[in-house]
Amino acid sequence: MRASWITALRQLWWAPLVCYGAAWGLSRTRVAQEQEWRTLDWRTEYRALFQSPPDPRVVITLFEDDTDTNLVPWPPDRAWHGNFNEFVSLERAAVIAWDVILDASREGEGDALMAAGTQAAAERGTRVVVAAATSSDPVEVRPGPPGPTEPLRGIAGDAGRIFGDAHALIPFPELRAVSRWGFADAPRASDGIIREVPLLIRWRDEVYPSFALQTLMTYYDVAPAQVKVRLGDAIELPRPGGDIRIPISETGSYLVNYRFDQHEWTGDFPTYSYRQVLLRINDFHVERRPDAPRPPDLGGRIVFVGQTVTGKADAGPTPRGAYSPLVLIHANVVHNVLTDDHARRMPAAVVWLGALLVFGYGSVIVLAHRSVTLLCGGAVLAMAGYVALGLGAWLWQSWWIPLTGPLAGFAALEFFIVGRRIVQEQRAKQEIKGMFGSYVSPDLVEQMVKSGQRPQLGGQTVEITAYFSDIQGFSTFSEKLPPERLVELMNEYLTVCTDIVQAERGTLDKYIGDAVVAMFGAPLAVPDHALRACVTTLRVQAALAGLRAKWVAEGDRWPAVVGQMRSRIGLNTGRCVVGNMGSRTRFNYTMMGDDVNLAARMESGAKSWGAYIMCTESTREACERHGPGRVLFRPLGRIVVKGRAHPTMIHEVVALAEDATDEMRECVALFEEGLARYTGRDWGGALGLFQRSGGLEPHQRGMPGISNNPSLVYLHLTESLRAHEPGPEWDGVFVMSEK
Repeated sequence: MRASWITALRQLWWAPLVCYGAAWGLSRTRVAQEQEWRTLDWRTEYRALFQSPPDPRVVITLFEDDTDTNLVPWPPDRAWHGNFNEFVSLERAAVIAWDVILDASREGEGDALMAAGTQAAAERGTRVVVAAATSSDPVEVRPGPPGPTEPLRGIAGDAGRIFGDAHALIPFPELRAVSRWGFADAPRASDGIIREVPLLIRWRDEVYPSFALQTLMTYYDVAPAQVKVRLGDAIELPRPGGDIRIPISETGSYLVNYRFDQHEWTGDFPTYSYRQVLLRINDFHVERRPDAPRPPDLGGRIVFVGQTVTGKADAGPTPRGAYSPLVLIHANVVHNVLTDDHARRMPAAVVWLGALLVFGYGSVIVLAHRSVTLLCGGAVLAMAGYVALGLGAWLWQSWWIPLTGPLAGFAALEFFIVGRRIVQEQRAKQEIKGMFGSYVSPDLVEQMVKSGQRPQLGGQTVEITAYFSDIQGFSTFSEKLPPERLVELMNEYLTVCTDIVQAERGTLDKYIGDAVVAMFGAPLAVPDHALRACVTTLRVQAALAGLRAKWVAEGDRWPAVVGQMRSRIGLNTGRCVVGNMGSRTRFNYTMMGDDVNLAARMESGAKSWGAYIMCTESTREACERHGPGRVLFRPLGRIVVKGRAHPTMIHEVVALAEDATDEMRECVALFEEGLARYTGRDWGGALGLFQRSGGLEPHQRGMPGISNNPSLVYLHLTESLRAHEPGPEWDGVFVMSEK
């Protein structure tokens, strides 16, 4: 026996070195790294079954569909946010952390009222932290008081390696004067999931705290000058009982120990809706209604505020969820620090040297001279033991021991050893092969495997045209109509819209309150899907005009606002994933992808341009390919939508060619010439043309439900640019700072 393992070791001493060396090289590739991330996600999901409930000091508030539908649509007037801050301070919350980018100033009193509410909260002891974000594109930062936010100075190490950019979206002046802010940048891994976040951000040659770090500094009342940073080691926050130590990498990144998501079967962060928090605090503290329920207990807590309105949600995949509010990333980071629950990486030298000696040479000594059955069984047990070690270390101590690379090295080694043993036992192999061949045909096996595959979630990538529509000012209808009448009105409207969509061979995806989401080009291929989508939008607007006339003719049956109902529609054409998506037991046929989100941006952004049907250049081009001249389009310029880096040409769908009047065509021609003058910086020429096109607009201000049109929008923009001449880098592209 002793001679056997000595012989095996003498013959195979090189095999573990080669296999584990190759596995180490493979582990550094993108594919292997993504697979390792997935194994860590699997361990994280399994750990949730056994972990303790979250620290009660972290609370989540979401501006979600219920709030959007029944209280105020997103984005709300910022006076609501001011009320929220002041109301939450009545519950004595320690910190309110807004994971919302509030950079652009708005007209009206909303900005000032939010700042006033924030100041009132601070006077009660509730401090506010607001999210910021870096930007690769130039961003206008309006001057104003610097406020309490300051850069970090005490940094040891190469600050040039810290994540950052030359530009940034920071809170509007009134808000940053009374609140702290931190960068919410959270770069995704190559598979789209956020697992590491930078706790330090470079901007304007200064280093600022991240949104999570600023929240912790605010909670612990730590000034920027007190923070000590050692890149590659830790961030230290001074506390009377001992410094708080947060481990970071050489680039200032932090590995998130992601424990809590949104699952009914595991204990997760207490989560409330924005509407629920506002109304309960109002009823209990402001109105003092005797029967009012007690508001959520927010005393001394960190209240994170996120936004998850469908079609506009700040959400995405997380280590524990396919589609979760991304505010949970920052909440988990803060929870890690509050509970001293940091994820730790096992040093690579320890992992690979231990795997080589224990599993590599151990398998050569113990298994190489055994039978194939024992060899395979021993290999399986060894791999299971290593997986159990990695799982246990993560479950109980949050130590991350890599699985993919070492297991690949061990598997390669065992494959080689098994192959060697099989060659040695050639006769037995041939007998097994002959026996197998006498029972089952290889072609039959392949056929059985193919036919026996279970249905999988997911879908296929195809070109479609995504369709989003929403009723203008829907909250007004909710206020004016009792629920049963509102349902009656919506049913009539949605029936007409759906009938038209289906008549043009579109597929209804879902209803979201008053919104209609549809797709053209799936599940059945429709070559002219973009043309059909454009025709649908115009037919829907014509049908809605007929409904308005009908409702007005019905007299007092409906309030006057019903006769002013208008719908905005957005279109985009591109390659999207369509198919069955959801859980393994319940799913829907739907669409997903960046081009779907862009269609939603067309619908939400149409208001900014005074349009009621807005589409992208890809939709216009696809429409023209299959129906040249069938639809009259009006170019509206180029924009960069929220979440994208490159500009998108947008158009208004004006009319079908046969319905376009001479006045419409002249209006479009004048506007298009005015747009060319505008981008060419001929402000005077552009103003004259926009004034002329404004007199020919189909939608004139003062008509029922009409407050703007594209000519008026560009008149305002042109006047503003003439008064404040842009720099040479201006190229006519408008950057949308909100979704």
